[in-house]
Amino acid sequence: MTSAPTTTATVRRVRQEDAARMRALRLEMLADSPLAFLETVAEAAARPHAAYAARIASVADGQETAQFVADPGGRLVGHAGGSVAPGEPGLTVIHAVYVTPARRGSGLLGALLDEVAAWSSACGRPELMLEVVVGNDRAYRAYQKLGFVDTGVRVPHPRFPALRELQMRRSA
Repeated sequence: MTSAPTTTATVRRVRQEDAARMRALRLEMLADSPLAFLETVAEAAARPHAAYAARIASVADGQETAQFVADPGGRLVGHAGGSVAPGEPGLTVIHAVYVTPARRGSGLLGALLDEVAAWSSACGRPELMLEVVVGNDRAYRAYQKLGFVDTGVRVPHPRFPALRELQMRRSA
C-alpha cells in the first residue's frame, strides 16, 4: 500500500515512531467524542507511553489489525483502524475513526477509510463494517456519502448500554 496524499495531509499506516503523536491524538479523540470510543480520557491519559508504543508497534504491520493516520507533518489530524471480524473472515471492522474538527469536510475521512479498505482488500477481506451511535447524524451522513449502507442491525453500545449503535457496511 502506498500513502494517499490529500490536500491537507498524507494518509498512511502508523509507524512505531508515531507513538507520542498517536497518544496526543487519542486524548483529543476521547475529549472531543467521548461516546464514540471505548475508553475515557482519564483511562487513556493514565496509560504510560510504553503502552502506546507497544500498541502502535503491534498495528504497524500485519493482516489482523491496522491503524491509519492523517499526517500533515506535525500533529496527527485523523485516524481510522481496522480489524478482522471474529467469525466473519471476509469482513474488516472499522473502528476509532476520527478527524480533528478543523479538518472535517476536507476529504480526510474518505482518504482514511480508503486506506483501511485497500488494506482490507489486500488481506482478502472484501467487506467493511462500522458502528455509529444512533443519533450521531453527522457521522451517519458522512458514512452514507462514502458508500456505507445502514444494515438495520442495532446493538447496545459496549460502554454505555442505554445507547444503541447501528451497523453500516460497504464493499472494501
